Amino acid sequence: MTIETYRDAWGIPHLRAADALELARAQGRVTARDRVWQLEVERHRVQGTSASFLGTPALAWDVFARRARLADTARRCFEALERRDPETAEWVRAYVAGVNEGLPAGAARTPEFARTGLTPGTWEPWHPLGIWLATHILFAGFPAKLWREEAVRHLGEEAVRLFATDGPGTSGSNGWLLAGSRTTTGHALLAGDPHRFIEAPGVYQQIRLSCPEFDVIGLAVPGVPGIAHFAHTGTVAWSITNAMADYQDLYRERLRRTATGVEALAPDGTWTRADHHTETIEVSGNPPVQIELLETPRGPLITDWPTAETAPAPTAADGVQPPQGPPAPDDETRTGGSGGRTSVEGEAEALALRYPPRVTGDLGFSALLPLLRARDVADVDRAFDAWAEPVNVVHAADTEGGLLHRVAGRVPVRSHTNRTRLAPAWLPGHDWQGWHEMPYGDLTDGVAVMANQRGPATPLGVEFAPPHRADRIRALLDERRTWSAAGMSAIHTDTHLASATPLLDHLAALDDLTPGAAGLRDLLLAWDRRMDADSTGAAAYAAVRSAVVRHLAAHPAFAALAEPPAQPEVLLPWLALTPRIAFALEHLLGAAELYGVDRPAAIRAAVEEVAADPPTGTWGDTHRLAPWQALPEPSYDGPALSGDHDCVLCTSAVPGLTDRSARGPAARYVWDLANRDDSLWAVPLGADGVPGAPHHSDQLPLWLKGELAPVVTDWARLERTDLPEDTDG
Repeated sequence: MTIETYRDAWGIPHLRAADALELARAQGRVTARDRVWQLEVERHRVQGTSASFLGTPALAWDVFARRARLADTARRCFEALERRDPETAEWVRAYVAGVNEGLPAGAARTPEFARTGLTPGTWEPWHPLGIWLATHILFAGFPAKLWREEAVRHLGEEAVRLFATDGPGTSGSNGWLLAGSRTTTGHALLAGDPHRFIEAPGVYQQIRLSCPEFDVIGLAVPGVPGIAHFAHTGTVAWSITNAMADYQDLYRERLRRTATGVEALAPDGTWTRADHHTETIEVSGNPPVQIELLETPRGPLITDWPTAETAPAPTAADGVQPPQGPPAPDDETRTGGSGGRTSVEGEAEALALRYPPRVTGDLGFSALLPLLRARDVADVDRAFDAWAEPVNVVHAADTEGGLLHRVAGRVPVRSHTNRTRLAPAWLPGHDWQGWHEMPYGDLTDGVAVMANQRGPATPLGVEFAPPHRADRIRALLDERRTWSAAGMSAIHTDTHLASATPLLDHLAALDDLTPGAAGLRDLLLAWDRRMDADSTGAAAYAAVRSAVVRHLAAHPAFAALAEPPAQPEVLLPWLALTPRIAFALEHLLGAAELYGVDRPAAIRAAVEEVAADPPTGTWGDTHRLAPWQALPEPSYDGPALSGDHDCVLCTSAVPGLTDRSARGPAARYVWDLANRDDSLWAVPLGADGVPGAPHHSDQLPLWLKGELAPVVTDWARLERTDLPEDTDG
């Protein structure tokens, strides 16, 4: 049976096969050829073995992955998939077979293997599920609960509202849906851009999958079969944004070590045995590290707790101690919620993570084949009923005028404390009580916009993005009655920064400034509020904003939060004070009172500081792309970027720390339901993950300018580039 591989002018693979299984095999094979280094890094990350060739910088992730039991959860989910949905399980196996077939040829053309001494391993059927889980495990932002716990402890409950915004570790998106009444063709348009950490190679793979059952083009996740997030089948298209739902919980576990193992205090007052074993993590260039893994009925422990050497010695009575009642209610907050601390004599606390796939054995892979087979929005809607995580807002449209705006995923029903703070595992009332029904949204005047703001998913979340991006997209769309696919790039690249208003209002109220500071203030008040790479005004604003953030972060009112609590290194971006102040600056400057902080004085000091040493260039001189690489290139100097965190062109710096941007549009797309060949797309780098290859970064100039490449589906316009294995039977 022959597999046909074609490529367009950008090196994007277009695959054709006789059936869905052969097509999955072809997808796995071509992905291994184009992205083998990326695939192997991700496989090792889910296994918690990446430090074995990446060294100490990868150790923190490996510890988290093992403690969170990501690999074990993926194995369980695949075993459950085989029982519940054998057709999809067989399809996943076909993809994995293709990956294994393509690994040797891919590795031979990829220099990173020689640099690290790594040899490609053998993929197992659960690996795609593990990659999906590892990619999205932090999407729900459960580490924010650690921040809230500390902020409330030191600042009071009002801190939850003041700091409630999407922060530096969050992944978001822009997405908008235009009904036919708002387009030049009379057929719907979908457009947007997912905001993730920019990685090299990129997190999305442009690809086409064609067989007699379906012909789908879109953005796949390397290592995962099918096209889950953004796709066009010819008759229906869909896209997603992060719903900002809260569906993972952190439990404070009270633990004790006995002569026979480890026990956790249950809500009924009894001590129950915790699963317990040790594992060894190999670290390139360093001795191996042994870690202890524990899991309670709530979930796996992700924080340290006293080991056998440091915990109080067990007594002979430990194994037969009668059940103890739960602590008094006021004891719930006595320890402050920090993991790994001793609570009462002979006991210690640590944090357990409860997340849906660990509970249900389901990662939502049963949605993937039905999505590929979808012919209209009703099919897409039914397919997303099987979606698990991450929880997304879905837009879809079909050629018959059907439209869809809904939330998809699995969110547990539980107490308010679970959703916002750390839940005490030893007290009743914190278990999960079923699952929320997924809400649907409407279009307003033929338009639906989602940019991680409050919307249909509001009942399911706690922290959402400010409405600036969503409001700006809608305002731009309302500037004309009808739009074409070609016009969407003007929205993708808009750089207006509405969140600058509170700081500029404070600046306008300042007087008695030195001449230099007064001149800087006047420059900023006349600035057009666009974060363009060639703008000196944007550079001046960013410098003042960063100085304000640093002055606020240094105020004694926040001193207790300046040093993050002892938590896993992977979670520290959510716990650092300066980024928290940076992303909540609008709220902090607009609050009626801020813990006694003299905000005009802080802003005055910041303006005077910047005026004494003003930026001499443009925003793009310091706001530069800094993609994540498993093997960083120390000499890499990224290109200048327009945009900012709250712009539609969302290229996030971290004010107060750096102007460089590691997060931004990981792809851009426009799906045209009038004619699929009028659709458009681009990614930050290119289709090929091999450095130096012709298509490694050929789309970067497009991406930087906000331009888009055409989607080509005419086979006659594609170049056939079959791999040697494609004729194998």
